[in-house]
Amino acid sequence: MKSYYKGLFSGLLSGVLWGADTAINGWVLLAVPFSLIDKRLVIASLLLAFFHDFFSTLWLILMQIITGDLRITLSKIYTRSAGVIVLAALFGGPIGMQAYLFAIDTIGAGYTASISALYPVVAATLGSLFLKDYLTLKGWLGLLLSVLDIIILGYSQLQSPQNQVVWGFVAACICASGWAAESVICAYGMKDDLIKPNEALLIRQFTSSIAYLALIICSGHGWFNIYNVISRPIVLIIVVLALIGTASYLYYYQAIDTIGPVKATGMNVTYSVWAIIFSIFLLKGHWDTKLIVCSIMIVIGTFLISRK
Repeated sequence: MKSYYKGLFSGLLSGVLWGADTAINGWVLLAVPFSLIDKRLVIASLLLAFFHDFFSTLWLILMQIITGDLRITLSKIYTRSAGVIVLAALFGGPIGMQAYLFAIDTIGAGYTASISALYPVVAATLGSLFLKDYLTLKGWLGLLLSVLDIIILGYSQLQSPQNQVVWGFVAACICASGWAAESVICAYGMKDDLIKPNEALLIRQFTSSIAYLALIICSGHGWFNIYNVISRPIVLIIVVLALIGTASYLYYYQAIDTIGPVKATGMNVTYSVWAIIFSIFLLKGHWDTKLIVCSIMIVIGTFLISRK
């Protein structure tokens, strides 16, 4: 039970940190040089996704050097479990994260959070099909309650986007599918305990950053765009942002490994509420009754999901 509650806490904390990551991501995309890139292209979100996961990889390498675990991680790269993690990384990184940032850039953080938050439903379905990880009836009720409240919150945050709305919605749906697939595949890769959560995350972040770099180079003017980001002060904020994202991923992977992908995603999905809360503070917004009521309902839904 101690391990179970630790897994629940890890899942919840991953949601808090990812909410902060989401809010700061939205702010960074509005800053130079990302704001100067043509919105009809995906280069801005692609660049941010690359730097986010690249600096996250560096943070993880630094952590493992300090703890002396890097050599052990490198020795597991060619194992079958590592190959499964690489596959999960492609779903969660180049597919899920890129779609997520593109959606934020086109339809806003509120709508993106509400649609992408459907991924626990997809994860629960995939988990029951492939991992035999089932939710109880109360768990499904709590999950659907949380998702419904998140959709209401996201709708209330919509700020009348005028361009690429359809593609933004499609991107958010792709994001939900990619993240769900990542959690289930990752759980399968760690099920034999050969690879620990921090080792799996390093493989995941390294794989996604390499994939992003390849896409940036293929898109044209890749090195120029990379230099344009590195040469500006915004890169320091991205370094801190990557640290927050790394901590969120670490807690998320620990939750997946401890309590399974279904409950882990159910706890992590609270990031949508935290994203709105952090956005209010960062953008100097205001509280409203809908936010308070929906937040309470999401807490209730999370409690139903987390019951043993």
